[in-house]
Amino acid sequence: MSSYYVTIGLETHVEISNTKSKVFSNAVNGFTDKPNVNVSPVDMGFPGILPTVNKECVRMSLMMASILHSRIPYYLYFERKNYYYPDLPKGYQITQNPPEETIGNGGYLDIRRSDGSTFRVEIDNFHLEEDAAKLTHLYDHSTINYNRAGVPLLELVTTPSIHSVDDAITYLEYLRAIYQYCGISDADSRKGEVRCDVNVSISPDKDKLGTKVEVKNVNSFSNVRETINYEIQRQTELWDAGREAEIEQETRRFDEATGTTIHMRSKVDAIDYKYFVEPNIPKIKIDKDWVKEIQKSIPELPYERMDKYTKEYNLSEYDANIIIKDIKTSNYFNECISLGIDPKTAANWINTQILGVVNDSNNDIEIDTINVTPKRLFEITDALKTNKISSKQAKEVFKLVLDEDLDPDVIMKEHDIVQMNDDSELESLVKELLDNSTEQIADYKSGHTNLFGYFVGQIMKQTKGKANPVKLREILTDELNKR
Repeated sequence: MSSYYVTIGLETHVEISNTKSKVFSNAVNGFTDKPNVNVSPVDMGFPGILPTVNKECVRMSLMMASILHSRIPYYLYFERKNYYYPDLPKGYQITQNPPEETIGNGGYLDIRRSDGSTFRVEIDNFHLEEDAAKLTHLYDHSTINYNRAGVPLLELVTTPSIHSVDDAITYLEYLRAIYQYCGISDADSRKGEVRCDVNVSISPDKDKLGTKVEVKNVNSFSNVRETINYEIQRQTELWDAGREAEIEQETRRFDEATGTTIHMRSKVDAIDYKYFVEPNIPKIKIDKDWVKEIQKSIPELPYERMDKYTKEYNLSEYDANIIIKDIKTSNYFNECISLGIDPKTAANWINTQILGVVNDSNNDIEIDTINVTPKRLFEITDALKTNKISSKQAKEVFKLVLDEDLDPDVIMKEHDIVQMNDDSELESLVKELLDNSTEQIADYKSGHTNLFGYFVGQIMKQTKGKANPVKLREILTDELNKR
């Protein structure tokens, strides 16, 4: 842990994944493993091209700007950011240029920590732009995929207002959830829909920023955590050694293989991209009434669902926070409740069994495609509630439904999974056991109370785990007291 004051700023790039076409062309906006199929002359920068603005992208941007409490400008316009690189076929990117007017100016998000406290992340700007193509560097050559060229991209830049790695990740997780809840983006890092530039500085003086180091294009939240932790450690060691002057304003990259950041280029001054207003897209007046309509259409956001879960369903903040992190998980939970599963029971099964499967890196199962659907989970929990099966058997049924993709009632019949609840049958078994256990009963009576578990285990073994454990313990206690 660093003894210095840590300051973090984040630049988050999220692709709008839920429009049919790209931001300035009619090419398909959709993820595919087949390269170079979702392209158009506009994306490729052919002579005579004329970009047109995707209205749905603007609507989504205005919705997000409203959620961020940003100031929305009177006019929307775009600029050219000029630089040459193979992933940018036009030789420039159509974007917006802070600190000029962007689709969202300033703003903030109040974020809740797991302990119930809150912190505020200040927003510098929020703007709409087009993504570049994807370069893949191999051992002796590079490949380029233009499917991503022109995909709508939302860039959100915070001020240096975050002061711990845990706060940074909590903010990013909530931001991703907002994009998902609003239907703007799936925000799937595996598809490259979320990338982050991380800015870190440390200083012994709380009121004075240290030298900022930028780490570009970090592609997962776990890597963001590693990046920040590594930079804090690296910079702390230089400060402790009296070599803080060696911390330069630079751009680095994160290396997953070593878990370190590596120097790319010095960045003493901002790069001059020769911005100028995009001549082929006229200024667009943003209608105030349209903005009001968009703001009214903002759906229930993650923290609003969390408040419902804790206040109406009496979930703990810990359980509710896990459920709201991903909209698919939250929707799964909501469907469970609508089917009649007790909220706490649903939360317990989701946060342990269901997410245990979904988060297992050894499989490729999503919560909206898992074989244990909300309806099947209801059947399992209902059988448990009505004492048809025990808690151990419920987990066994869960595993079999997961593996065999059959309804729980079919599983229970085929595998003969049923709980023994008949009092007379259990009494008979207990009496028979005790009649043949006089020595163990004497030891139990003399103070070896751990033998109670031995008796329970013998009956459970004899019934192959089918005896109702609650009834068994009651009957066993009564019979032992009689002897």
